[in-house]
Amino acid sequence: MPTPASPDAQRYRGAVIGAGGTARQSHLPALRTVAGVRARIDIIAIVDSAADVPPVDGIPLLSDREQLAGVGPLDFIDICTPTDSHLDLTLWGLERGYHVVCEKPVALTRAEADRIAAAARAHGRIVMPCHQYRFNPGWVKVKEWLREGAIGRWHLAELAVHRQAADPGRAAAGTPWRGTSAAGRGGVLLDHGTHLIYQLLDVAGPPAAVSAWTGRLRHRAYEVEDTAWLHFEYPERLVTMFFTWAARQRENRIRFVGEHGAIEWVGGELRLEREGTLERHDFSAELDKAAYHRWFACLFESFIAALDRADPVRAAAPYLDDIRRVAAVVEHAYQAANTGCRVAIPDHA
Repeated sequence: MPTPASPDAQRYRGAVIGAGGTARQSHLPALRTVAGVRARIDIIAIVDSAADVPPVDGIPLLSDREQLAGVGPLDFIDICTPTDSHLDLTLWGLERGYHVVCEKPVALTRAEADRIAAAARAHGRIVMPCHQYRFNPGWVKVKEWLREGAIGRWHLAELAVHRQAADPGRAAAGTPWRGTSAAGRGGVLLDHGTHLIYQLLDVAGPPAAVSAWTGRLRHRAYEVEDTAWLHFEYPERLVTMFFTWAARQRENRIRFVGEHGAIEWVGGELRLEREGTLERHDFSAELDKAAYHRWFACLFESFIAALDRADPVRAAAPYLDDIRRVAAVVEHAYQAANTGCRVAIPDHA
């Protein structure tokens, strides 16, 4: 039987939709330079309609997605475009029989997630969200400590992301697309919050309720929030999240407090304090954008493993559930921010 690394293993043909910063900094390096992924995937085209798109060596550049029909058999599309196009492109790809990898957020509401799930099941295809922070080695270590009970039962978590502005994407001047309501569909809560929400769901499951605040503190030209605060309620647990594009410097913070100690990630240092001892790990290199493609390589390896399975519908189920769970929390968080009220999140929302 062929193994994933054997010359007889099936190769999959894909096309990248969108040739901006995310594709060039993370997706394409993972797809083209990491041996385990490169051995199984051929990127046969890039699609981007912008007039000033720089070429990518060795990959044909198409101006319209419908041109993909002329490049030969295609197994999947990899969507690296602004948020407003994710739903349309995902449904378009599924309707044409393509599997889909899509940048976050794939869906903003449960209704959108349900449309995607129905189309994926109808066409027997996989939709994988780019929830690549799961593969950050520092976060993997945090999950390991929590799973092993290194700090006992934890009861408090604080997660924060500080940035000076929204990522500009391809544009070097003007308001970044993430700062617009049309292309971004939301601000820092949606952009950075999506990552922290699926990370939280991985270690705590769905919260019972959420309170939230969003606002513009610094970037008046943005049409969306540049700062957000979330407060999640669990039985005998509390989780707070804070994201801002209005900071003085780039910073990430994670803290879990338990009955026997605490886990803290500040800057690039991860610390475990328990019973009077302190363990330190340096993960600063993993916070540099130059390392992001390694997380994406792990994501694509998971995608390849799902494609290798004989039953795509069964393989797709965990990813569709993941998309919907995150969308449900995002939807309720914005509802809480818009109403100023605590919002319950129903079981199986």
